[in-house]
Amino acid sequence: MRIHWLYYLLLLLVTSCGSTIAKDPLEQVLASQDPKIKRVMDNLKAHEVQIRYTQIDRNKEGISFTDYDFQVNKNHYFYPASTAKFPAAVATLEKLNEVDTLSLHTRFFIEGDTVETTFAKAISEIFAVSDNAANNRLIEFLGQDDLNRRIRKRGVAPIRIAHRLSAPDGDDVTTKPLILYLNDSTTCISKPIINTPPQPLSLKKIKKGRAYYADGELVEEPFDFSLKNYFPIEAQSALMKRIIFPEAFQEDERFNLSEEQHAFLLEAMHTLPPELGYDPEEFYDSYVKFFLFGDRTDPMPDYIKIYNKVGYAYGTLTDCAYIRDTKNNIDFMVTATILVNSDGIFNDDVYEYDEIGIPFLAQLGRELHQYELQRKR
Repeated sequence: MRIHWLYYLLLLLVTSCGSTIAKDPLEQVLASQDPKIKRVMDNLKAHEVQIRYTQIDRNKEGISFTDYDFQVNKNHYFYPASTAKFPAAVATLEKLNEVDTLSLHTRFFIEGDTVETTFAKAISEIFAVSDNAANNRLIEFLGQDDLNRRIRKRGVAPIRIAHRLSAPDGDDVTTKPLILYLNDSTTCISKPIINTPPQPLSLKKIKKGRAYYADGELVEEPFDFSLKNYFPIEAQSALMKRIIFPEAFQEDERFNLSEEQHAFLLEAMHTLPPELGYDPEEFYDSYVKFFLFGDRTDPMPDYIKIYNKVGYAYGTLTDCAYIRDTKNNIDFMVTATILVNSDGIFNDDVYEYDEIGIPFLAQLGRELHQYELQRKR
């Protein structure tokens, strides 16, 4: 009897030791002693970190994904900021593909605006430098209801895009008309779209901090995000998978994009600002590429392509990326968010983006890249 119990005791010890050793990849990476990682992990509650790392494998059956999550919870709210531009770009391409008279290169301007652009230019600006005005023009084209419907229809959920970004009329539920050039001499005006007013989100962490500024005055109460955009980690990752690897999904989960549109979108997602003519001193390669290179301003190596969309506002940094290293023949996905607002005050423009947030995401990318280099496939 004693031998029997000793056997089970030894088995328990071996199992316990094995579980300690056999950490999942994110546990290994986040146990790094690099100060960029450690200072965040030592203060996790303040930073509200959420991470999904996706391994990509290929076999005779096709593409397979293995997700590893750290604190991912769709019920724990974080402000998605400019990551919301990613679904706007995808939904715009799908709508264009359904209107015979419009294309990527159709010229247009918003009624009351003086800036003429094209859908291709707006989407390129969204990914290259995260241009807010370009995104808002797409919202006027789509309307919030149609944008959300198109994304949810393909199984990307939950998502709620409710407003434009950094615009005085950002919450307006009625879109402005577009003046569209059908050819050199013919224009048409789109009709305004009336959208459903957003209802307050009922989520954990929807109120943040201890105070915020409004109209130059300090308000001593938490900042309420309940009427803001909502685009959690799960949905961001799901959208990225469908765009990078549409063949891995059933037809009804794929976006209705032409080959030309899909190729254009992929190109836009990894094109660096200097390649579009932006000043490389101000808009350096990693200007909106947080993983691996975000804390550096030197040129990125040609053999690494990062297809991504970042967001940063209200002290929250988020990046959703597919990373491909052609030199070492590896690729993976990672979506992560972090809050860096040590004083707990929102709208004061005092956030630790450069000191804590971007270095953490950059090092996280490097650690995962190193892990992928060693991973058996």
